[in-house]
Amino acid sequence: MLPIQNQARKVVWDGLNGDGQPFMEQVFPDEIVAARRSQEMQVTLKNGSIWQGVGSDNYDSLIGSNPVGVVFSEWSVAKPSAWNYIRPILAENGGWALFIYTPRGKNHGYDVFKAAQKNPDWFSEILTVEDTGAIPLSAIEDERKAGMPEGMIQQEFYCSFFSAILGSYYGILIDSAVEQGRITRVPYDPDIPVDTAWDIGRDETAIWFIQSLKSGETRLIDFYWKIDAEFKDCLDDIKDMPYTYGIHYAPHDMAHHEYSLGRTRKDYAMGHGVKFEVVQTYKGAIKDGIEAVSRLLPKCWINEEKCERGIEALREYRQTWNEVKNTFDDT
Repeated sequence: MLPIQNQARKVVWDGLNGDGQPFMEQVFPDEIVAARRSQEMQVTLKNGSIWQGVGSDNYDSLIGSNPVGVVFSEWSVAKPSAWNYIRPILAENGGWALFIYTPRGKNHGYDVFKAAQKNPDWFSEILTVEDTGAIPLSAIEDERKAGMPEGMIQQEFYCSFFSAILGSYYGILIDSAVEQGRITRVPYDPDIPVDTAWDIGRDETAIWFIQSLKSGETRLIDFYWKIDAEFKDCLDDIKDMPYTYGIHYAPHDMAHHEYSLGRTRKDYAMGHGVKFEVVQTYKGAIKDGIEAVSRLLPKCWINEEKCERGIEALREYRQTWNEVKNTFDDT
């Protein structure tokens, strides 16, 4: 499984090795193959086994196929919900999963690695270029002299989860907060209302819990993150949390009609005792929002334990690299 379906075709199904030989013929020679189905990127072997290439953006294609093994290639940039859908099938079949990837900060790739380290039934290892010898160290030094950022070198060649992310909007600000001791234990003050800021995506929902002091200090006391969650479930979850709420801020699509609710999310929430203030969108809103957060973060104290996922999300929020222009695109 590659991050995107098209990658599975381009990189694996149509891919060539260094000698120009197709990967699929090298791995699955005709002598052991009963059938090849190009459209489905599927190989059926003479012993009855089936191999198929898919993308994490199309993991639904595996549901019902009853796999006993899945290889997640480039897992750190794949869709994390794919694993949650596949793992029950593998558990039922007594199957296995293999995750192969280069780190991309402390995201879901980091989470899987740390979980594997703690689980005696899992195997995990990090292999740097010094372990594999795949690239001469002199070549890495040439890259460094040619201007490759040290953070990228540590990430790509030495498998560091902690290197700075290129193009990150808030990475430096988060590092400053760490150095200044503002990412630490931040208690909840029951005398101050808690505002929430929602980001409702197609696959993920993220919510910040914020307390604003009269002194101008902002406390980020909690962070909620859920994959493939129904809005009503998220609403129930925050109502069960031990906070006295102030204002709930939500994006413009809160006012869109949702079929499963039979009304807009805003109206549904109102009917369950939660009033949202919808933040309207406009041309340039994303850029303005980034600048606003950049001004706010130096005033923030962040709960290190409860906001760990949110802190890493801030680190990872970055500009898009334009391969044609060889620069980062403007927001």
